[in-house]
Amino acid sequence: MLNKKYFAKVRQNLLSYAEKRRVVIKEAGDAQHLAKKAIFSLQRDATKEAEQCLDESLALLSGLVKKYSKEVRLLDEGSFKAGLEEYTEAKLFKLFLDGKELTEIKELPVSSDAFVSGLCDVPGEMVRYAIKSATERKFDLVRQCYDGAESIINELIDMDLTGYNRQKFDQAKQALQKLQQIVYEVSLKS
Repeated sequence: MLNKKYFAKVRQNLLSYAEKRRVVIKEAGDAQHLAKKAIFSLQRDATKEAEQCLDESLALLSGLVKKYSKEVRLLDEGSFKAGLEEYTEAKLFKLFLDGKELTEIKELPVSSDAFVSGLCDVPGEMVRYAIKSATERKFDLVRQCYDGAESIINELIDMDLTGYNRQKFDQAKQALQKLQQIVYEVSLKS
């Protein structure tokens, strides 16, 4: 009644996928954690530590892309997308702090959705950096954060974002409003 060979093949495929999925979840989670550490290091101006964390995060994500490039479904897992988004955010924030152009991340295949998601989080990091800079009386950095966030919002506003990225965009706009308030308060003190 049942084709035992076929059922064994199906079972093996499912078990194999589940095993690979666990690897992706673990390594992508580690990559995400390292990217978060990189952002935290950047907030403290610990550039070398941030670069090391970014390199390690990139190595994990690149390894997964290389290992599972023929099994696209594994790279469509939420954990991988979250790790990629966090890496994108950290990389873009570092580019901003280095005074470089925010542009394509060439080290990894980053989809437009993942890029926009990561980019939408950068203004929030700029708020934290602006507060730190204001506290240290580095008012020029506060203004740079505001200008950077405004540039990001100006680009995103024309993208007609929906769903998840629309929520992220709304958060980015709120971050810009906070930066406006910080710039205003700094202008009163200087």
